[in-house]
Amino acid sequence: MATIGATRLDYYDDMWKLESTATVVALVKVEDGRTGLVLDRTVFHPQGGGQPADTGFVGVAGSEVKFVVQDVRSKDGVVYHYGLVENSGEEWEEEFEKGREVVLHVDESRRKLNSRIHSAGHLLDACMKNVGLGELKPSKGYHFPQGPYVEYIGIVPQIVLQSKQKELELEANALISRGGKVFVAVVSYEEACKLCGEDLPDYIPKDSTPRIVKLGNNPACPCGGTHVSDISEMISVTVSQIRTKKGLTKVFYNVGLP
Repeated sequence: MATIGATRLDYYDDMWKLESTATVVALVKVEDGRTGLVLDRTVFHPQGGGQPADTGFVGVAGSEVKFVVQDVRSKDGVVYHYGLVENSGEEWEEEFEKGREVVLHVDESRRKLNSRIHSAGHLLDACMKNVGLGELKPSKGYHFPQGPYVEYIGIVPQIVLQSKQKELELEANALISRGGKVFVAVVSYEEACKLCGEDLPDYIPKDSTPRIVKLGNNPACPCGGTHVSDISEMISVTVSQIRTKKGLTKVFYNVGLP
């Protein structure tokens, strides 16, 4: 197979767009037997950065055939939409031949939940500083609906774990009640440094143009995921546990029902 070019990530520019059009680049079979649909551009968020993949379907104008997207992954800049075909006959592959224009539909409820959980994880980063835990450095996040958490390098003394858990939850919900616009953009390295409080992670190359997210008046941070448009859309945050072990601290949380 010829080399496949990088997929344009349309959700980078508009995180709240759930439908779009694209052109088929390839239909591939991978080692585990799954069928992967590669497009020139996509609004589907692939699993990564602690955020689960979008689901939905890809349709063809004038046809009842649907490619049901069950998983989305990115490799070397190429996004693979994995799934199965509905309402198809034996020649269904012709519906998704190279060059065919297709229509993409992202599952709205899943995208919104994933975005709320991901945004809440970033909000907790800001809250950590506000409750006196700013010396802990964000390490990674797990923003799946099943047991989301954010992890930090550093420890919280056992004697204050419970009190800090309550403080974090109160601070997060105070910020949610206040609300604030969420700003996302791809900017120069220098601009990203300014927006992130001169505290960009070392893994961001200095010759790059990072994509950053900024929640209200809080410092920005680099992120490739999807988010709410306003802090108030998180509804509420519950901090269920803070766990410190082996020099790391995990803050387990979840968001309220809309």
